[in-house]
Amino acid sequence: MIQKTNRFFALSIGTSLLFASCGSPTIISTPIENIDSIPLKNINLSDTELKNWNSADLITDTIPGMSVDKAYKDILKNKKGQTVIVGVIDSGVDIEHEDLDGVLWKNPKEIKGNRKDDDNNGYVDDIYGWNFLGDSENENLEYTRIVKKYKDKFKGKNLASVAAADKEDYQLYIKAKAAHEEEYQKALGNKAQYGQILQQVSASHKIVSEKIGKENYTQQEVLSVEAATPEMQQHIALLSQMFGFLDQGEYIPDFIKNISEGVTHFTEQLEYHLNVDFDGRSPVGDNVDDIADTNYGNNKVMGPNPDKKNIKHGTHVAGIIAAERNNGKGVNGIAQNVQIMSIRAVPNGDEYDKDIALAIRYAVDNGAKVINTSFGKYYTTHPEWVRDAIKYAAKKDVLIVNAAGNDAEDLDQKMVYPNDQTDNTTEIADNFITIGALNYEYGSNLVAEFSNYGKNNVDTFAPGVKIWATTPSNTYEYLQGTSMAAPAVSGVAALIRSYYPKLKASQVKQILMDSGISIPTTVIVGGNPTATQKFTELSKSGRIVNLYNALILADKMSK
Repeated sequence: MIQKTNRFFALSIGTSLLFASCGSPTIISTPIENIDSIPLKNINLSDTELKNWNSADLITDTIPGMSVDKAYKDILKNKKGQTVIVGVIDSGVDIEHEDLDGVLWKNPKEIKGNRKDDDNNGYVDDIYGWNFLGDSENENLEYTRIVKKYKDKFKGKNLASVAAADKEDYQLYIKAKAAHEEEYQKALGNKAQYGQILQQVSASHKIVSEKIGKENYTQQEVLSVEAATPEMQQHIALLSQMFGFLDQGEYIPDFIKNISEGVTHFTEQLEYHLNVDFDGRSPVGDNVDDIADTNYGNNKVMGPNPDKKNIKHGTHVAGIIAAERNNGKGVNGIAQNVQIMSIRAVPNGDEYDKDIALAIRYAVDNGAKVINTSFGKYYTTHPEWVRDAIKYAAKKDVLIVNAAGNDAEDLDQKMVYPNDQTDNTTEIADNFITIGALNYEYGSNLVAEFSNYGKNNVDTFAPGVKIWATTPSNTYEYLQGTSMAAPAVSGVAALIRSYYPKLKASQVKQILMDSGISIPTTVIVGGNPTATQKFTELSKSGRIVNLYNALILADKMSK
């Protein structure tokens, strides 16, 4: 699922590209004093290190992972935990994936295929979870829906001419209209720009790769090609420049793939997300403004598309949490003893508040102890439904792990949904934790350039750049975003709840925040070298999540 303006999943090239202890042995937690005195890893990570960096240890490996491997080796070895159900509210999960099929939640009270609601939970044949989107896949952004809803009502009017009862709706409409117009123009320009880049780089790559004799070549090999004509000189210069936009281990075909995905993204923005004439909800058939209208959706948690096109995001999230460990395939998820409950409620576009509220309640009512919410938006029409669901989850002792977002915004200044606050200050519940994203490079570049932050509204940080995990049809890819940081923390939370089941959701949240490694260094925010802050000021805890330390603190707290 490609990131929209407010979708919490980061394009790999970024939008900045412009073309031109009791009774057991004592375990010492990772020290946080003098953390900046350790030698930094200033060489490129190997392929193996990169694929596993979110599990690395800052002290041992000098990589700012969550000390997952260390925790399994030193703390969890030979320990048995309870099974924990993790609800993944997302775009859908590939339940046929080789690295996920063994960790799926299966409703024990439902008989597969009999077309009956055997457990009387309101959902027929919900074997692996529920699909609140039905056959819908593409959607508007929320502010597009607001413009669509009010454009006729407020046409030709100003604030003075609007009835008192309508003034709040009018102001929301004006704000949404301005955002829509701005993003529509951006999408038009970006589509044209990316299309031009794609055309030029593809043409140059075709010619130069034939000269070199292979698709994947280095910058040095490009520069060694004989520039016999002015045209060849231009091809060489262009490709050499593009190497500046490549990450470690990438080649020009990867750049072309990313640019192509960018073109697709902006095309979809214009066709679906920003198109006031597009109706993505019609296949569902419900009233999105009626929370009591719950008889909709189906049990197809992989969605209606046979090629699984739009479930990459949810499949990747599920893999980060719980891909089968040590099975010789693809990737090890953070957590063992986990069952993934797949709840499809996030379309290619903005989610509906109603779907999210009902999805949270579904996960809670069917046994989830942790819920991952890797999505978000900056406009909402029924936030009270989602907040009521969050409070319902708190009452039932369920932890919600939420992605902070990918717009390099200070969430203390700009409210995002879902959240656990009504005034951007006071929390409505103690079971909701919001996660920012880390880069794998310790030091000033520690914070992912896209990550949202906020001393009051982001709780802590976790790995979110270039995360290797499951994608549909038995494939694996690097994806990045706070969408990848949140499930890493969901995995840690699930392990705490597995081995220390008496701890409450609020206690697990506090453990995640208090046991992390405090980073005193000054970091770059938003990818702008001139914009720096102390890392401790970017979240409530000022720390990065650490499984090893969390298990130690959980053990102490449980006693």
